[in-house]
Amino acid sequence: MKGYSLLLASMLALPKLFAQDTHPNRADTLRGTLTPERTWWDVTDYDLHIQLNLQDSSILGYNTIHYRVVGPVVRMQIDLQQPMQIDSIIQDRQPVKYTRDGNAFFVTLTAPQPQGALRQLTVYYHGVPKKAKRAPWDGGLVWTRDSLNRPWIASACQGLGASVWWPTKEHQSDECDSMQIAVTVPSDLIDVSNGRLREKEVHGNGTTTYHWAVVNPINNYDIALNIAHYANFKDTYPGLDGKLDLDFWPLDYNLDRARVQFAGAKPMLSCFEHWFGPYPFYKDSYKLVETPHLGMEHQSAVAYGNHYQMGYLGRDLSGTGWGLKFDFILVHESGHEWFGNNITSKDLADMWIHESFTNYSETLYLQCQFGNEAGNAYVQGTRKDIQNRAAIIAQYGVNMEGSGDMYYKGGNMLHTIRQIINDDDIFRSILTGLNKTFYHQTVTTQQVEHYISQHGGHDFSKVFDQYLRNIKVPVLEYKIAGKVLSYRWNDVVKGFNMPVKVTLRPDVFTFIYPREQWKTIPLAGTFKADPNFYIITKQIK
Repeated sequence: MKGYSLLLASMLALPKLFAQDTHPNRADTLRGTLTPERTWWDVTDYDLHIQLNLQDSSILGYNTIHYRVVGPVVRMQIDLQQPMQIDSIIQDRQPVKYTRDGNAFFVTLTAPQPQGALRQLTVYYHGVPKKAKRAPWDGGLVWTRDSLNRPWIASACQGLGASVWWPTKEHQSDECDSMQIAVTVPSDLIDVSNGRLREKEVHGNGTTTYHWAVVNPINNYDIALNIAHYANFKDTYPGLDGKLDLDFWPLDYNLDRARVQFAGAKPMLSCFEHWFGPYPFYKDSYKLVETPHLGMEHQSAVAYGNHYQMGYLGRDLSGTGWGLKFDFILVHESGHEWFGNNITSKDLADMWIHESFTNYSETLYLQCQFGNEAGNAYVQGTRKDIQNRAAIIAQYGVNMEGSGDMYYKGGNMLHTIRQIINDDDIFRSILTGLNKTFYHQTVTTQQVEHYISQHGGHDFSKVFDQYLRNIKVPVLEYKIAGKVLSYRWNDVVKGFNMPVKVTLRPDVFTFIYPREQWKTIPLAGTFKADPNFYIITKQIK
């Protein structure tokens, strides 16, 4: 969750600027492309060990990469961003040779790599990772202090990439199946990372190592450091897959406030399990962790920095009043556990799969708590911040995000699709079905689009083309001559075939089926389009 325009970045916790660099450089290509150096091996597990030095903001550590050989072996690409340095790479107790090309290291392996074999190597490294200038939008590692002037450290690196602080295979298509995270910090501090705490190892030199274990697949940017003077309290939630452990980590002096605010986690989980299906990471638990940045969807360790306020830092992003009825960061970032973490896009260009569905989770939460009209008003209110300056889907293979319209425009697209389906039981079955069919998987836009069309009773391919790959809003043009309505679509992709609800008689919405050519239909009353469709209506005199 990061930001998308200079104006809105000051208001919203959304990803990077909408502006797209249409001339990617070699580093972009190495980062975003599934090169031969990446495709021959599949990550199975990471075993990451790091020690932080608070005096100079440096990291010293190693990562053992466990992988399966799945194709013909060439060099291996491992990513670690400058100015971080690799000290050595060891396989079978022998050092291996490597060369550096910017943020990518190319490793020449000499040990046998038979297809199907499980192998491992260890990367030893050190350095001062990039400091976040304005996390989570301009990310990296945050080195700051709490209100008592005590150290407070956190990671936030979506888009920028996990390789800003640890060596990894930096491509969203390859998630590790499990991971161990061991973080050594001064003993007066606590590290909270993903998964479950397996061991707290106290050393005799004034440091403590926290051993965390993730047993579900996880994407790289979700791996989290959260280091501070934390308090902890626990709860459980009786969910669809049994007892879900809840773990809350506020700063110690915010414990009482957190007990009140974080009570919102249970109704949120209830609503989202209803709409999306079971929480996807029961084995790893659900955690909320207070952070010095606004928030991030760190899997099973959701980053929370909304200062215990309703809305977005006390503001209503929709302008309707409904945005103050819930804690935006708690709800939005937790929604990513289903879309973004359970279902992850293979390419960064398809990040709408993360953000459009999660933006719409806010509407579904409001509907769940306050009724349909609340949800409808909220999603319609967010349209004021849609930019329509660049396409939602970006260029593939170069680590490029699409425009920030993946939030509000994407959410309104899904709301429009819901109206076309016209059956909430079917719409809900699509959302739960996506999370079941693509459980713990990485996906493409085509897979998601096909699933919705296959199960939604309509070919939505032109709808997706219009809203995801085009910047124009569909215009429903109409003319009224006596008791005859003429209508057609304009500013649409070729073959656009989206039905829409309008009034042909007083106070009753009926589907019509416009195309790019004029059609006519009898009209008995005042004409208007259903405002739940994200379109423009224009009367032609």
